Amino acid sequence: MVETDTFLFVYGTLLDERNPFGVLLKSTCSFHKKGRFNGKLFDLGEYPGAIYLPNIKQFVYGNIFTMNKPAETLKMLDDYEGFGEVQPQPNEFIRQIIEVEAETKIVNCWVYLYNQPADGHWQITSGDYMEYIGI
Repeated sequence: MVETDTFLFVYGTLLDERNPFGVLLKSTCSFHKKGRFNGKLFDLGEYPGAIYLPNIKQFVYGNIFTMNKPAETLKMLDDYEGFGEVQPQPNEFIRQIIEVEAETKIVNCWVYLYNQPADGHWQITSGDYMEYIGI
């Protein structure tokens, strides 16, 4: 297992190159590897939300990035994701470190996870948001 807090796992709108924050992310981070984690992905309307469920055999797919300046990058993304004490409570997304599979190893990555009940939201059963929206 790789122990670090410089890795970030992205599974949603930040992968879309039409998103200004996605462009900014690519300028402050380096692509590491494709990855996946055990969980479920939901369509929340304009963006997806993932729930980490380590004991199920369903996956959420995305990319692992190495953050060049983790504190600055996470502050920017906290604002984008609506995470933190100054944001409406309870936060729609929380940021935590989880285990992400990257080929044959496990990487501990920061990830923004959906923090609300998923009832009533369509599950993206493929676990791949980019495929789901046709990009």
